[in-house]
Amino acid sequence: MQNLSQNGFSIWVANATKLSLTPTAIALGKFDGIHLGHQKVIQPILEGQNREITDKIYSTVVTFDPHPQQFFSGQPHNLLTPLEEKVEQLCSLKVKQLVLLPFDKELSALTPTEFVEKILIQQLKAVRISVGQDFRFGSCRLGAAEDLQIIAAKYNIPVHIVPLAGDEENSPISSTTIRQALNQGDIIKANQLLGRKYTLVGTVVEGEKLGTNIGFPTANLELPSDKFLPKKGVYAVHVSITSSTEENVLKSDYRGVMNIGICPTVNGTQVSVEVHLLDWSGDLYGERLLVKIEKFLRSEQKFNSLKALTNQIRCDCDTANSFFQSRC
Repeated sequence: MQNLSQNGFSIWVANATKLSLTPTAIALGKFDGIHLGHQKVIQPILEGQNREITDKIYSTVVTFDPHPQQFFSGQPHNLLTPLEEKVEQLCSLKVKQLVLLPFDKELSALTPTEFVEKILIQQLKAVRISVGQDFRFGSCRLGAAEDLQIIAAKYNIPVHIVPLAGDEENSPISSTTIRQALNQGDIIKANQLLGRKYTLVGTVVEGEKLGTNIGFPTANLELPSDKFLPKKGVYAVHVSITSSTEENVLKSDYRGVMNIGICPTVNGTQVSVEVHLLDWSGDLYGERLLVKIEKFLRSEQKFNSLKALTNQIRCDCDTANSFFQSRC
């Protein structure tokens, strides 16, 4: 458990219900991505928050760790927003608390009624709850949003069921749709559904120095192991260098070109994320970078020589610069 701050706002993070601050106004779900649909589910617990400060009711996002899909499949499940990013996004929304329910055999075996009574009412002392229309809970996902509403009503706890949010084509906004867009390199669609730029956050570590050797030094980014990566290829990005303090204060902002891939021209085998900052030079080792993805430029490809690769990188930088200039 810890109290984390972001731009002057703080959020309490608890990895067990016994460590949580109560009573609570709860938004319940998986919330991977904190996309526009998720934000609509969270909004009802924020309403009246200033009035409730004196009553000590804590706006609380309740989610699961690990992701239920990972628990049932036994396979790693990469996330749009690993924990650090999720905390930062919730903090920016001014949510007061994040509770991570350990998703294990015991929790997954609870019936819908047991989940509501034991977890939400007895342990988290919920006074009101918000969920999405498609929310499922309890053993074998037997409980629907309407069931939650009926069970909670016995304890005079209101449940707000939020209709599914749609995009410009009225298709439901979901983490799955965003993943599909990222897999296709459709950054524009992914960013629209998120309501912000898809972001990679990591620390600069030492790499192979190939970029430096051919005149385009890159920052090799170490990301959380469970971060979901978009399609392999080259992207136009905005890069922020943040301080190492818990406030994560923005230090600088640069335009850049990012490559996600295995570097096939030099027979690479491991996926790496490398960022070249345009019109900038300096030592970034150990710095924390926040990379906002703006546009997919091209797919990863293997070149016949380092000279051909160098010429293509030069073209990529020109293309990125043209894109950024067109946005001014």
